[in-house]
Order: sequence, then structure tokens, then C-alpha cells
Amino acid sequence: MKQIQAYIKPHMLNEVTLALQKIEGLRGMSVVDTRGFGRKKEGKRAYPDIDELLDFAQYAKIEIFCQDDLVNELVSVIDRAAYTGLRGDGKIYVTDVVIAWKIGKGMIRKEEL
Repeated sequence: MKQIQAYIKPHMLNEVTLALQKIEGLRGMSVVDTRGFGRKKEGKRAYPDIDELLDFAQYAKIEIFCQDDLVNELVSVIDRAAYTGLRGDGKIYVTDVVIAWKIGKGMIRKEEL
């Protein structure tokens, strides 16, 4: 089982959601409005001589828990649907899920997901 976390531009959320809904086997997703900032490689600042306050960019964070065999398709769909070609399109992370627990029901077996 895997967890996919995708940080995308908020105005791309509709397009990404519509693309994801076409994938058979996707059981659901969560979305959180969030803010963040990033730096250029090697921590270079845009204006190195000026102490700058970094503005936070708005992002939509998508969280999906899925079976391993769906990961490549889901990541590919998110990547294509969220791409604008502009700086800061976002990031996608995939991590292993060790245990899933349904509150009040106990541990969830792989075939129940």
C-alpha cells in the first residue's frame, strides 16, 4: 500500500480531480489547502544581498492511499493534469504505508482497501 501526496496549484485542482476520477480502482482522495515555499538548488536566493521575507505560495495538497499497482498510473495522471509549464507547478511524493487502521474496526487487511 502506498500514500501519494501531491502539491499542486489550486487552480489546477478541478482538472486533476476530473482526470483522477476516470481511474478505475481509485477509492477516494483528500484535499487540503496549504501554503509553502521552496528554494532554488543549493539554497540560492533571488537577491543574495538582501535579507528577504519569503512569500508563501498557495497549494492544494492531494492525499491518496492506494494499492501498489495503481501508483504509476495515478502519479502519471496527476503529473499531466497539474502541469502548466510555469515555475512552481508542484511536487509529488510516494511513500510506503506500513499499517492502515480503521477507527473502531481495527487493522485493515490489504484486500479490504
